[in-house]
Amino acid sequence: MKDLSGWGRYPRLFGPLTTALTAASAARLTAAAPGVVARGLGRAYGDAAIGRDRTLAPAGLDRLQGFDPDTGLLRAEAAVSLDDILTTFVPRGFFPPVVPGTRFVTVGGMIASDVHGKNQHNDGTFGEHVEAFTLALPDGRTVRCARDQNTDLFHATIGGMGLTGTILDASFRLRRVDTGWIRQTTSVANNLSDAIGLLSRTSGATYTVAWIDVLARGAALGRSLILEGGHAARDELGPRQAPFPPARAGRVSVPFDMPSGLLNAKTVSAFNALYYRKGALRAGQTSLVPWDSYFFPLDGIARWNRIYGPRGFVQHQCVIPEERAEAVLSIILERLSQTGTGSFLAVLKRLRAGTGLMSFPMDGLTLALDIPVSERGLALLAEIDGLVSEAGGRLYLAKDACQSRETFEAGYPNIAAFHEVRRDAGALGHMSSKQSERLGL
Repeated sequence: MKDLSGWGRYPRLFGPLTTALTAASAARLTAAAPGVVARGLGRAYGDAAIGRDRTLAPAGLDRLQGFDPDTGLLRAEAAVSLDDILTTFVPRGFFPPVVPGTRFVTVGGMIASDVHGKNQHNDGTFGEHVEAFTLALPDGRTVRCARDQNTDLFHATIGGMGLTGTILDASFRLRRVDTGWIRQTTSVANNLSDAIGLLSRTSGATYTVAWIDVLARGAALGRSLILEGGHAARDELGPRQAPFPPARAGRVSVPFDMPSGLLNAKTVSAFNALYYRKGALRAGQTSLVPWDSYFFPLDGIARWNRIYGPRGFVQHQCVIPEERAEAVLSIILERLSQTGTGSFLAVLKRLRAGTGLMSFPMDGLTLALDIPVSERGLALLAEIDGLVSEAGGRLYLAKDACQSRETFEAGYPNIAAFHEVRRDAGALGHMSSKQSERLGL
């Protein structure tokens, strides 16, 4: 039995893990018995990548299959990591169309979660850039899915959390970039209303995101740093700057679980105040930042999830429709501040609707929080879920660890259509995770 908990280490779950070394074995193991789901590098935060009865790791499917430099089209097996793609192609002047907050995810996982990044408001989710993939079905067949072939399966698999079958490989296009540097400009928002306004005014930037101080109170409620960025051109570099800086080689590691009380209102408040002041000093300034530290700052700390202690944490990400967003986010921030439940990784972004049948994004604002697991923290998350649901929003399944079935059903209107596609593919009841069992999905 393996420890198969998600990156948040909550809930703590164990189960059998079977490794597939070839596409044929992955297809065979997918069909072998019900209650299975595929698992990549284990970066889903909750219980989404843990099979109801058994978990399949297609770890052997880690080969790049082909690349056309004229079109940027890349073909890769499902277990190829984003890290491998970046280290291979950034020095050649290519960058993925969409990246999440960590480079330690697989191609299959990015499709199943339909990941989004700092450019979602302009460029959509990763799934919108996928041209085709091969899917292993529960009856042992493998089928090609594309926008003009097995269309229903194609759209259900993007964001479908691995519940339609096991992804074996995929094709998608990389974008050309002149350098591996990001031109970043920092702006300061004194409160939530200012932050939302700045996110709107900077929406023309390729990348834009807000770090938000969730423990600020009163007139400073929702104070934020808005970071807008774009890929730098060669002529923006200094004479001694290498055009393509490498990923950081050595990484600091958290060697053991930190004490559970280390992240409390005082420590998080002190960190947030310091981070905000440092950011305010850079207001209006533009600097060049290496791609690695710009997109994946936490990847520089190996096993950073141990900071939250042995009980783990819940990463909670919601999206709220535009017309209700400011009012509801204000209430959420007030409750976080009142209870002293701080998150030093709080992020606010603007989203546009996704295209997958079960894609998370909708037109609105998304807030991502890290909440240490405690009785009070889980009770607060249930309260926040109620506010999100009442406002017509929803939670991101790749980060979900504890939402109720009622919250889930209220947020995803395409559940019936998703079930129908799964039923037609023979996946309903066969492809099943701990999460899908919890949510009735």
